[in-house]
Amino acid sequence: MSQLEIDRVLAQIRSISAQARRPEAPKPGEALSTRDSSATGGTQRADFAALLQRGLAGVNAAQQSAAQAATAFQRGVPGVELPQVMLEMQKASVAFRAATEVRNRLVNVYQEIMNMPI
Repeated sequence: MSQLEIDRVLAQIRSISAQARRPEAPKPGEALSTRDSSATGGTQRADFAALLQRGLAGVNAAQQSAAQAATAFQRGVPGVELPQVMLEMQKASVAFRAATEVRNRLVNVYQEIMNMPI
C-alpha cells in the first residue's frame, strides 16, 4: 500500500469523523418527524437518526464499491489491481463490523432500559 493511498484513507476517516461531530441543520422546507416536534431534544433525535442513516449508507456504499472493484478485477479491466481490490474489501469489512458493533450496543442499551424497574 502506497503512502498516497494511506493518506487518502486517513483523509476519508477524518472527514467522516468531522461530519459525525458537526450537527447538520435541516434543509429549507424539510421538517423533522412528527415525533420530534417537541422543543426538548427534538433536534437531537433527528440528528441521531440522520447520523445512523448516513452511517448505514456509508457501509452500503463501501460494500458496493468493493463488489464493483472485485468484479472489475475478475473481468481483467485495465488499471484495476489486486491491492486496490483488497483495500476496498477491507474497508467494507471494517465498516460492516463497526455497524454491527453499534447495533449490538444499541440492543444492549435497549435491553437495559427495558429491564429497569418502574
